[in-house]
Amino acid sequence: MAEAQLAQKAEQVEQKAELKQEAKSESFKVFNLYDISNIKIKDIALKPYINLSEKILPKSHGINTEKYGKAKVNILERLVNRLGVPGHLGKKHRIITNWSTGKYNRNMKTVLQVLGIIERTTKKNPIQVLIDAIENGSPRDEITVIEQAGARYPQAVDVSPIRRVDLAIRWLVQGAYQKSFGKKKKIAETLASEIIFASQGNMESFAMSKKNEAEKSADSSR
Repeated sequence: MAEAQLAQKAEQVEQKAELKQEAKSESFKVFNLYDISNIKIKDIALKPYINLSEKILPKSHGINTEKYGKAKVNILERLVNRLGVPGHLGKKHRIITNWSTGKYNRNMKTVLQVLGIIERTTKKNPIQVLIDAIENGSPRDEITVIEQAGARYPQAVDVSPIRRVDLAIRWLVQGAYQKSFGKKKKIAETLASEIIFASQGNMESFAMSKKNEAEKSADSSR
């Protein structure tokens, strides 16, 4: 009898452990829709700066204000934040449309639509497609201006990993903004196409063209 009771208790413990493991695996799904446990980041330099924290709703409430705090913000939240200010191009500021109001809920709704379009189009995990687009669209070299003895000249420099991620997200959103402003296409459609093109390395993507332009300018200034 004692052995049967021990075996029954061990079986109950195993069942509880399995249930806990299943619940934990379910919590890995962003928006309770997309699994992030199998996401692969191929670029080793970008891996510490692409955050895929296990949250159902990626929102940090602005608490990551310390140095390199962006690295602790979920990559989807960074995309949402960039959607709030898509019109900034250098020192110029373009007209902001009604969907770009800085409202987190509205921008997050746009990102959900984008992920849905990517999933239906590519039949892949949209989070993985976004990561591939960021890796492909991030430049490795760019130009800075060096001033010496009153003379200014361009100098090619390596781009830090955290800036590479920032530039890739910025160019993806800016490319989508330009293709949707004053057009019949909506921002969700253009952003989805931008991400898909960038993930494939297609030069139709604004991010890929900007990356190519930056690296060519850097090569000419070496």
